[in-house]
Amino acid sequence: MKELSRKVFLTILGMLTFILVISLVILNIVSYRREYESVKRNLDLMDNRGGGFEGDKPPGFDPGGFFSGNEPENQPNDIPDDLPEMNFDDFANMMIMDYEVYTVEVTESGTVSRVFSLGNNDSGFDAAAAAQEILLGYDKDTVKIENLFIGKYSFNYKRNNSIVIVNDASVAKKLRKLLLETIGLFLVIELIIIFISRLVTGWITRPAREAFERQKEFIADASHELKTPLAVIMASSDELVADETNARYVENIKYESDRMNKLISGLLDLSKLEEGVSKDTYKDHNLSKIVEKTALVFEGVAFEQGVLIETDIEEDITLKCSKDEMEKLVSTLLDNAVKHSNKDTTVRISLYRSNATTKLKITNTGEPIAEGDEEKIFERFYRADKSRSRSENRYGLGLAIAKRIVLNHGGTIKASSNREEGTTTFKVEFK
Repeated sequence: MKELSRKVFLTILGMLTFILVISLVILNIVSYRREYESVKRNLDLMDNRGGGFEGDKPPGFDPGGFFSGNEPENQPNDIPDDLPEMNFDDFANMMIMDYEVYTVEVTESGTVSRVFSLGNNDSGFDAAAAAQEILLGYDKDTVKIENLFIGKYSFNYKRNNSIVIVNDASVAKKLRKLLLETIGLFLVIELIIIFISRLVTGWITRPAREAFERQKEFIADASHELKTPLAVIMASSDELVADETNARYVENIKYESDRMNKLISGLLDLSKLEEGVSKDTYKDHNLSKIVEKTALVFEGVAFEQGVLIETDIEEDITLKCSKDEMEKLVSTLLDNAVKHSNKDTTVRISLYRSNATTKLKITNTGEPIAEGDEEKIFERFYRADKSRSRSENRYGLGLAIAKRIVLNHGGTIKASSNREEGTTTFKVEFK
C-alpha cells in the first residue's frame, strides 16, 4: 500500500512539476527573446539612422516633422501649431528607452575619433575601449549580439566606419533578476504542489487503502480464529496415535494440520510486518554474527541434501535492525537457496560493506528463476513450481516475508539468475 501511495504521489508531483517548469522556462525564453529583439532593433535603428552623427538624417527627414518631402496627399491640416518639435534624436531616444546605446565614429586608419551616447548612459561603460576591441577582432559589416545573460556588449560594425554598441549589462541584470524571481516562484509553487499532491494522493488511494486494511484485518482475525481449533485438532491427533486402527487417518490429520499451522504462522508474520514497525525499536546488532550463526544452523540441513555452505563474512558489520527479523531474513534466503540447489553444489554467502552500504549476497547453483519472474517470486502465494512447493509444504510466503523485512529496514532486495553458469543470486542492500 505504501508503494502504491508513493507511486501515485510521485506521478502527480512529477506531472504538476513538469507543467510548472515548462511554464517558467517558456517565460524566461520569451523574455530573453524579447530583449534580444530589442537589442537587435536598437542596432538596426542606429544603422538606418546612418551612424547617428550630427547632420545625418534619413531620406526625406525634416526636423520639424517625420515626413517632410514625402507627406501623404490628404495630410490633415488641423494639427496644432504649439506641438513641440520632434527631431530624429528624440524619436531614436523613444525607441531606445532604457537601453544604453553608443555610436562610435572610426577613422580610415582604424582609430576612434568620436563617441555619441543615446539612452541611459550612467553606468560608466567605456564605449571607446569596446570599440577598440571590436576594431582589433572583427571586420566591417559585422553584427554580433552576445549572450544577454553573460555578454558585455553587442555591436554593429558598419561599412561607413561607424560602430553601434549596446551595453548588455542592464539587459543581463534584468534577465538574471527574472531568472532568480522564477526560481523563487518555483520553490514556493513547488511546496504548494507537494501539499496538493499529498492531498490528492490520499483522496485517490483511500478506497484501495481501506480495502487493504480490511484485507489485513481479515487475514489476522481469520488466522487467530483458526489457531485455536487447529491446536485442538493437533492435540487430539496426538492422542489417537496409539490406536493403530485409525493410524493412517490420524497421520493424514497431523500432516494437514502441520501444513495449515505453517500457513497460518506465515500469514500472521506477514500481516504483522506489513503493519510496519517503529524504527525507534531497532538497535545496533552485529550482523556478521547473525549471518554466521544462521549459516552454521543450516549446514546440517544442507549436508543432508548434498549441498555445502561456504561463507565470506566481513567481521563486525553492525546494523540498526531487529535481530529476530534479520535472523528470519537470512534463514529464509538460505532455506530457499538450499532447497533449490542441485546435489553436490555449494551455496555461497557473502556479507561486506561497500560505499557506506551493507551488502548480503546468497548464491546457489540450480534451476534458474524463470525469465520475467524475478519480481513475481516476492509476491505472496506465488510459486514457480506449484506441485513441488505443495509437496514440500511451501506456500510462497517466505520470500514475501523476506522482502517486507528488507523494506521495513529501508533496504532493497533483488534476485537474478545467470543461465550460462546456472546460478541464482539474491542481493540485499542496507544503507
